[in-house]
Amino acid sequence: MILVVGLVSASAIAAPAAKAQVSTPRPGQQVALVTGSTSGLGHELALRLGSMGMHVIVHGRNRERGVGVVEAIEGQGEGSARFYRADLGSFEEVRDFGEAILRDYDRIDVLINNAGLASAPNGRAFSTDGHELMFQVNHLSHFLLTRMLLPRLVDSAPSRVVNVSSGAQQPIDFDDVMMENNFSGGRAYAQSKLAQVMFTIDLAEELEGTGVIVNALHPATLMDTPMVAKLGRPPRATVDEGADAVCSLSLP
Repeated sequence: MILVVGLVSASAIAAPAAKAQVSTPRPGQQVALVTGSTSGLGHELALRLGSMGMHVIVHGRNRERGVGVVEAIEGQGEGSARFYRADLGSFEEVRDFGEAILRDYDRIDVLINNAGLASAPNGRAFSTDGHELMFQVNHLSHFLLTRMLLPRLVDSAPSRVVNVSSGAQQPIDFDDVMMENNFSGGRAYAQSKLAQVMFTIDLAEELEGTGVIVNALHPATLMDTPMVAKLGRPPRATVDEGADAVCSLSLP
């Protein structure tokens, strides 16, 4: 897609900034990576996958919360986990994160691109790379991370990529993708989620026959997550309902 030309081929990857804890997968243990897994839907997904006996790569921006998720997974006694910190508002941190995963894991069975922003309370904001923040966090950084991990996913097939999208979608103005004009948080969110779906369609076609299944889904409407609470909207669904939907697409 023209939105992402040059991302993967950008500057050489520096030494990984994300540091892993000591837990490593057991021989033959499946590995799942869930972005944004320190709260909300991602947190529930990480716990569920761990309870199924998987090794879960926990991702987020807050190390304390991430370590707490790791401890909760390992406390269940079935799976194992490791936390990596990375801010999806920075391509440099995404590259470091992806390189760390490739360094530390020889298999990835499930990639769930879940992290995201849903509101812009302070108006139009920018990533460290100068892009409209919601578009980078929700789409561009996941595109970059997925592309980096794709060879490992193919080698691990049968494997899955699940993009947690939304039913809230609006057309992208390709003359103003970064919404310099007529910005609204709702439209920014909706176009980032449409871009995510478009990426899913392209990637699924590209990977046909490789054993890597790629899907996008709207997990549930206004789940009872911290993200929805910040929007000031009453929940209409539960995190459990959303996790049920995502898990149905996540098991190789």
